[in-house]
Amino acid sequence: MIQHFSYKPFFDNQQLPGWTIQFFYKQNRYEGIYEQDGSIKWTGAIPPDEEKVKKMVHELMLFHVYD
Repeated sequence: MIQHFSYKPFFDNQQLPGWTIQFFYKQNRYEGIYEQDGSIKWTGAIPPDEEKVKKMVHELMLFHVYD
């Protein structure tokens, strides 16, 4: 389960798509860039169960950004 999920616009101009994300998963911190198309570019370590984590992140972004 993802904990302490946070995001912020990647660009100062908030009209441009792209967000930096960070969260904890299995007691480790992960960071990445969430693109408009739903892809994630990890800026550090890649989490275990990457596909499962991507689905959880996508659901969170849909809830927070696209509501």
